[in-house]
Parts: sequence; C-alpha cells; structure tokens
Amino acid sequence: MKLINRQLLALLFGLMLVLSLYTVACKSEDNEEPEIEITPEVTLPAEIDSVVGGDVTFPGKGFMVGDHIRLVLSDDENTVYLIALKAITEQSITFTLPEEVDSGRYHIRMLRGEVSYELGAVTLNIHLDISAINIPSEVNVLACSDVTFTGKGFRMGDQIKMVLTTDENRVEIIDVKEVTEQSLTIFLHEDVRSGSYRLWVVRGHRTFMLGVTTLNIGLNLNIPDKPDMTVKGVVHSNGKGIAGVVVSDGRLVTVTGPNGIYYLASEKQEEYVFISVPGNYEVAYDQNAPQFFQRLSGHGVEQKDFLLTPVNNEDHVVMAIADLHLANRNNDLAQFQNFLTDINALINSYRTGGKKAYVLTLGDMSWEQFWYSSNFALPEYVTWMNRIDAPVFNVMGNHDNDGYRSGDRAAEQAYRDVIGPTFYSFNLGKIHYIVLDNISYINTGGAPGVMGSRNYSGVVTASQLQWLAKDLATLPDKSTPIVVAMHVQLYQRPNVNNSASISLTSGQILLNTLAGFTNVHFLTGHTHMNHTASSTAAFTEHNIAAVSATWWWTGRNGYANNHICKDGTPGGYGVFDFNGTQLSWYYKGIGEDRNYQFRSYDLNTAHITAAKYAPNANATFAARMPEFAGSYANVHTGNEVLINIWGYDPQWKVEVTENSVPLTVTRVSAMDPLHIISYEAKRLNANAEPGTSYLTPSTSNMFKVTASTPTSTLLIKVTDRFGNVYTETMTRPKELTCDMK
Repeated sequence: MKLINRQLLALLFGLMLVLSLYTVACKSEDNEEPEIEITPEVTLPAEIDSVVGGDVTFPGKGFMVGDHIRLVLSDDENTVYLIALKAITEQSITFTLPEEVDSGRYHIRMLRGEVSYELGAVTLNIHLDISAINIPSEVNVLACSDVTFTGKGFRMGDQIKMVLTTDENRVEIIDVKEVTEQSLTIFLHEDVRSGSYRLWVVRGHRTFMLGVTTLNIGLNLNIPDKPDMTVKGVVHSNGKGIAGVVVSDGRLVTVTGPNGIYYLASEKQEEYVFISVPGNYEVAYDQNAPQFFQRLSGHGVEQKDFLLTPVNNEDHVVMAIADLHLANRNNDLAQFQNFLTDINALINSYRTGGKKAYVLTLGDMSWEQFWYSSNFALPEYVTWMNRIDAPVFNVMGNHDNDGYRSGDRAAEQAYRDVIGPTFYSFNLGKIHYIVLDNISYINTGGAPGVMGSRNYSGVVTASQLQWLAKDLATLPDKSTPIVVAMHVQLYQRPNVNNSASISLTSGQILLNTLAGFTNVHFLTGHTHMNHTASSTAAFTEHNIAAVSATWWWTGRNGYANNHICKDGTPGGYGVFDFNGTQLSWYYKGIGEDRNYQFRSYDLNTAHITAAKYAPNANATFAARMPEFAGSYANVHTGNEVLINIWGYDPQWKVEVTENSVPLTVTRVSAMDPLHIISYEAKRLNANAEPGTSYLTPSTSNMFKVTASTPTSTLLIKVTDRFGNVYTETMTRPKELTCDMK
C-alpha cells in the first residue's frame, strides 16, 4: 500500500512538472515583441524648420494607425512629447507639433503599444507663423500716436520689441494694440524717440525678427519747394530740426537753418547728397557703414532727410587701417581673420573703458587685378568688413577702381555704387575729419572684359579742392583739430635728418587750402610702411603700414609664418586716441602687445645666405641671394646692433646701455633683415622671382649701436613722445630667425 502511494505521488509530480513547463513556454511565446515593419531606410533630415504648432512629415514605410511619435529633448531628457499621428501614407507619416515644442535637438522614437522603434535625431527650428511682412524703411509719425505694420499671423497678446541700432541698451517693449488679418498696430508712448530701430515680435518666450525702420517722431516733413532748388530736406533728431549742420552735394556746401531745413541748387553731378555728421551725433548704420549720404535720382526736386541720434563721442578712438588688399589669394582671408580677432578685442577694450570706437580705412581695401579672376571685389570686401564691431568710414585707394574701365570717373563708379561718396567730411566730438580721393585712375587699355594697365596719378583734383575750401569755411575756429584721410602719402619718407619733401602732386595746393588751421593730421597708406613727417608745426602726416603687410605674402602657407611689412613693421594699424581736442597715437601690430614698438638685430648673426635661408632654391635662384641680401650677404664681426623703431618720430628718445654704460646711438638708413628672410629668401626658396613692389627698401627708422663684445647683454630703452617707455634686455648672440621678436 505504501509502495502504491509513493508511485502515485511520483506520477502526480511528473504531471505537474510537464504542465508547468508548458505554461512557461506559452508565456514566453506570448511575451515575444511583435516586429514593427518599418523599412530600415527611414532617414531624417539634419534640420527641420517649422512654425509653432506646425505639421512635420517624416519619410518611411510600415507605419500603422494608432502609432505615436515620442520626442525627447537631447539637452533635457525630462522634456518628452507624445504625439499621435495625423496622417499616414505608404511612404511617410505626418504629425502636428504641440505649441509648447521649442527649437532644439530631439531624439525621435515611434511607439506601437508597449514597444518602440528608434527613428533618429533631428534639430527642430521653431518660429512664429508670421509672414507677408512689410516694414517701411522710414516712418513719419507724431509722438504718442499709433503706428501700423503690415503682416500676417499676429495675435493679441503679442508685444513689439524695439532696439535702437545706435544704442542696443535702448530697448522699448510695447503691447500690440490691435490686430487684423493683415496688420498689427502699436501705440508709441512719449518715451519713444526718433531713431533707427530693429523690430521683433515677442510672443511668450519666442521672438521673430520683423526688420529695421527709422522712426521720425513729431516732425513736419512737408517742406515747400523753392525756385531753382533741386534738393531739399531736413536734418533732425528727437522730433526737432538741427540747425547748423553742413550739407553738400560734393560741389555746393550749405548749412541747415534754425528748423534744420536745407536747400541746394544742385546739378547732381556727384549723384548724392551728404551731411557732415556733427560732433556728438551719429547716423543710422547699414551693418557697420554710417549712412551719412543719400543717392540722387537726377530727376526733379528731391527731398532727402537725415536723422541724427545724440551720442557722446568727445572721448573716442579711431583705428586707421590701410591696404587690406583682400582678393581671396595668398591665404589672405584666413590671415584677415587674425586681424578681425585683434581689432575687435581692442575695440571691446576701449568700449568697456567708456570710449566710442570707430574705424577709418585708408584705401586699397580690395585689389582690382583680382576682382574678376578671383571673383572678389568691393561687395565681398564689404561682407568681410561688416565683421568689424564698430562703424567703418571708407577711403578710396587706387586698387579700389574697376580695372575693366578706363578714366577716373568710369573706373570709380563701382566704388560709388557699392560704398558711396569718394570724398566727404564728418565730425567726432571736437574733431573734424575730411576724406579725400587722391587717386586719378587712368588705366590705359581698360575696357569691358579687358584688364587695363592700372596706371594712375596721385593727385587731389581741382573740384575736390574747391569743395574742401567750402567745407573748411564752415569752421570759424582755426584751432579746430582736423584729420585728413587719403590713400597716397603726402610727404616722401623722411631721411635720417628727418627731412621730408612733398611728394603728392597738388600736395602744396592742398596745404595752402588748409593754411591757417593750426592742428592738422594727415592719415595715409599706400606704401605698406610706417613714417611720421611734417613740414611745419601745423601739419603732421602719419603714413601707416599695411594690414596686409607684404600683400599677405610672408604669412602665406609654406612661407615665413609671420606677418611683416617691407620696412620690418609688423602688419597692423594705427590707433588714434582723442579726448576732447587732445590726441595721442600708437601703432598696433596684429596679434602683438600694444607695447611691441621695436625689434633689435644682432648684426654678427645677420648673415643671409641661400644655404641657410633658401635651402630649396636651385643654383640659378640661390646665386641671386646676394642681390637681395645687400650688405647682409657679408659676414659682420663688428658687434653692431640694429634697432628698427617703426613708430619713430623726432620726439622719441632711444637709449642703449651695456653694463650700465651708455652707448652712442646713430640713426641710419638700412634694410630690415627679417623682411629679407621672410619674403625675398622665401621666394627664392620656391624658385620664384621676388616681386619688385614687395622688395625690402632702405628706411630711416633704423638705429645702430656698437657693443664692446659679441656676447654682452644690452638694455634698450625707447621712449615715445607721450612718455611711454618700451624696453628690451637683449641677450646676445641673438639669432636672425623668421619667428624672432
């Protein structure tokens, strides 16, 4: 009996085990995830633009009714949106974004029941559904009144954000007063002032850029005609006309009356009318180009009004930048980015210190020889210059003319069309600035499709001199500081005795026109070198070295990996610091400290040979090294030290001591050895002819001392006219290398 019971229990246990295994197998089979039949070829675009609450369509196959899309924000996995499908086709799905979905990077999965399928990741760019916008360039309106802007998609509850272009800290937030299907209306409260504004729609945390407009508030612009007057207008600010503003068409010069109104009996030969922006005001900007002029159609009576915005620019700084030669060659654009980084950092430092910062080009911003072959002309220059974080006033150079046109007026038309007037004046604080075009472009043989010889004369034309005399006549105070900016230099480079004669054709007539003014500074470029020259105490020229240095050659890939001008000056720009009528200045090398103002050479080591500095030159080019090295082709053992002081003028002081004993310092004319090894030697090393325009000249900003031994340490101390001291402890021997300082 006990045996039967044990057999029965074993049988029952076996049956229970079989049933248990069967149940587990069934459950395992029931829990297998069903396959979602979606083609593995599903691809998502990298970015999708959509309006708020808009529909989004993804490509793919195998989607089913009841599927959902899950969006997970990459930067915040707690931000999740579960969205039902709106439409399904054999090739795609469409769903509607919830209005709360913001722009961002999202991971996207498809959900079907309890399972999901990874679709990928996409960046959503979400914007307000606003369209058909029409923002006028100028709006004339009375204070405390309504303004209506055209567009679709506006809502009650929207706000308009207005930012003054000349002062981004000046922001107005105004509630929308009325909305129609085609427009919105806002009410301008009494604190809104005249000016150029950037406009945005604000809806919750979202914004939408509408455009830029100039508001002329509280001004009656209905100016009556006058007999024989072909151009009229008003210069105004904050709803009031500004008296005494100089206005010109390039031939005639007048000033605005008590109510800011002007008239000109213009023949419109120069094609525009411009104002001499008064001190402590600014005009609107197109990017960073001051809009101090307006173009004339040449037909009938034309009204051209100018809006001024009050600023305080008594304390300001001007960066004078010469000879950019942007042409998309020699790695110039990559090198130019270094300049942008440098100048924008300096602009920001001055702005942080409370100074207004401006930029003044000195010509040759482009290079007409490559306008057509490199497809890089004045419009491309403007694009790059807009990256400077300050207003930019332009001066025309010889290379800014059209090489496919002969004759000065025809060749400069492209400049007029793209940039504006070739001569004009403006004021910053108490300083009167005059821009002249001293290039008469001849360009023998130039014709459409044919590059001419690009020849020119450096001269200020008689018509410009006549205009200049009229402009100066508006300045009754002869002590007013004047800055004259032009491309070609006024004086020859000074010799070691600091004697410099006038080199510019019509230069003496120009000085005669300025006679009586006691504080005139000329800013010029063209030479790619630095010098300061004067003929009288009243006139000082600052000939400023080039941003492009040696036309971007020494920094070209495979060359010297430095940036140096023909006279040894580092590529850079002049900085002119005004406080009221007081002026100081210095030269700023790109990427260099403000105190880098000279470079010393140990002439015992300045032996320039092809073997050392052009090892890849073939026999023909190697044999020509002495031709370019000059005296440096010979070994020097006289313990001489050469000092290149690129910003030197006679009010600087140069002192050198050896073991505390002063050495005799002699001003000399010499070639800069670093430039020779950085340009001529590198061209020979590439078995290429050095360009005549780029060769190292002898210059007089050089000083020599003779040490007692070849290994003594020298203390070099240079003091500029403003008392700034620059020093170097020169350890000798000092090698001549392309990366030396």
